[in-house]
Amino acid sequence: MEILKTLVWIINIISAVTIIVLVLMQHGKGADMGAAFGAGSSGSLFGASGSANFLSRTTAVAAIVFFSTCLALVKLSAGPSSELGVMGGQVEKVAPQLPGGAANQKPAGSKIPE
Repeated sequence: MEILKTLVWIINIISAVTIIVLVLMQHGKGADMGAAFGAGSSGSLFGASGSANFLSRTTAVAAIVFFSTCLALVKLSAGPSSELGVMGGQVEKVAPQLPGGAANQKPAGSKIPE
């Protein structure tokens, strides 16, 4: 089981680094803003940029792998489940109730001198 956890951790870290590198390599939409104003390009300023390219598709696959390995790590790291969940622990004992007139009576035993 520990070997499987280690393998999932390695895949998780590799996919996280891959996402970081791919996002930093991509060309942002705001980079063409100056060219859109000055050059009169046909594309809109913040509109659709066409179909997804290789980098964006690879980023999506890496994100799916990352989230899948995160969920797998949660499932593998979870301890044994009990039927009661949070309430499966020890039940509190209820304090005994005093009879109706017991609070007004003198306490038994000697009184501590002042």
